[in-house]
Amino acid sequence: MTAVMTSATATGPALRLDGVSHTYADQRRRTTVLKNIDCTFERGTFYTILGPSGSGKTTLLSLASGLDAPTKGTISFDGQDLMKLGLSRYRNRHAATIFQHYNLLTYMTALQNVTTAMEITGVKPPTGSRRARALQLLERVGLDTDMARRNVMRLSGGQQQRVAIARALACDVDILFADEPTGNLDEDTAQEIIETFRELAHEQGTCVVVVTHSQQVATQSDRILTLRKGRLTEHHRSR
Repeated sequence: MTAVMTSATATGPALRLDGVSHTYADQRRRTTVLKNIDCTFERGTFYTILGPSGSGKTTLLSLASGLDAPTKGTISFDGQDLMKLGLSRYRNRHAATIFQHYNLLTYMTALQNVTTAMEITGVKPPTGSRRARALQLLERVGLDTDMARRNVMRLSGGQQQRVAIARALACDVDILFADEPTGNLDEDTAQEIIETFRELAHEQGTCVVVVTHSQQVATQSDRILTLRKGRLTEHHRSR
C-alpha cells in the first residue's frame, strides 16, 4: 500500500482534495474521521473506495459530492474551490450521487423519479423526450415499463436501488458517486451495473467513484483506494 498519487493523466483531473480533514463534535468529544487527505480523481477513471465500517467512507463521499464541507482543507472541481463554485451548483450541474438508502421521492413512480431529476438539473436528451430517455435508462438497469409506472414504494429494495441508479445516470454529470450501489442487487444485476460504470468512465469520460465492500466491484475498477484510520491509500495490484 502506498500513498495516493495526485498527478493528472491526459484526461485531466475532475476533482482534487487538498489537505482535507473532517471532525465531528458533540457535547462530550471531538472525533476526527478524515485526516489530511490529498487525492485527485480523474476523468475517464472508475475508482472504488474500500475500508472497514466506521472508517469514514460515507463522510468522504459526502464531502466529495458537495453534500457537506470539510473542517479543514479544500475540495476543487476543475480547479475551482467548491465553496466558491457553490455546493448546490456543483451538485446540480457536475455531480450525481447514488445513495445507499436510495433517497427516492416516495410519492412518485420510478419513471417520475428519473424525469424529475432531469428537470431539476436541466438535462435534455440529444434525441427524444425526457420520458423516453428515462424509460431507456430504467430498462438498462432491469426495470420494464410496468415497473417504471409503479409507485416506488411498491418496488422491492433491489428495484428501488435500480431506480436510484437510473436517476443518477440520467443527470449526465462529470462525476458519478455511489455508496454501496450493488448491495441490494443479485450477482447478475450487480455485474450489469459494474459494466455500466466502466462504460461511463471509459467511453463517456465520466469520473466514477464507488464506496463499496464488494470485491466484485473493486476488482473490476481501474483504481482501488482504501480508507483506514482516516487516511486514504491506494492499493496497487500485482501484475
